[in-house]
Amino acid sequence: MDLSNLQPAEGSTKNRKRIGRGTGSGRGGTSTRGHKGAGSRSGYKSKVGFEGGQMPLQRRLPKVGFNPINRTEYVGVNLDALQALAEKYNLTSIDFDTFREHGLASKNDLVKILGRGEVKSKLDVKAHAFSATAQKAIEALGGAIVKL
Repeated sequence: MDLSNLQPAEGSTKNRKRIGRGTGSGRGGTSTRGHKGAGSRSGYKSKVGFEGGQMPLQRRLPKVGFNPINRTEYVGVNLDALQALAEKYNLTSIDFDTFREHGLASKNDLVKILGRGEVKSKLDVKAHAFSATAQKAIEALGGAIVKL
């Protein structure tokens, strides 16, 4: 080993160009900030979405639809999921605590029973809302529904 083959350790040097280190560096003078104006001065921050005075993208695009502020959102649970729960755990009545225990709903959710699939056994179901088809399917087998 001699002075001709010395080199820095792996990962100890960076390849980025250092700005503001004199005219010979290729990034001196204005230090890539251009000439004059707010952007060339220290402490300048542009607003999010500002496009240099051009109409910003979020104002150019049309706004579509309507989002009601007090909308009630339900977690949907279908009849086939109810049937699977009833078969797996041998249940005859299913309530909100059952949904929580088995990961179908969380603490602050509202549950709505939907009509996909079919129920093969008599079930008593307690939930916040029911679709018409789900209600008919549960009551057709002699089951009961209770709205919370």
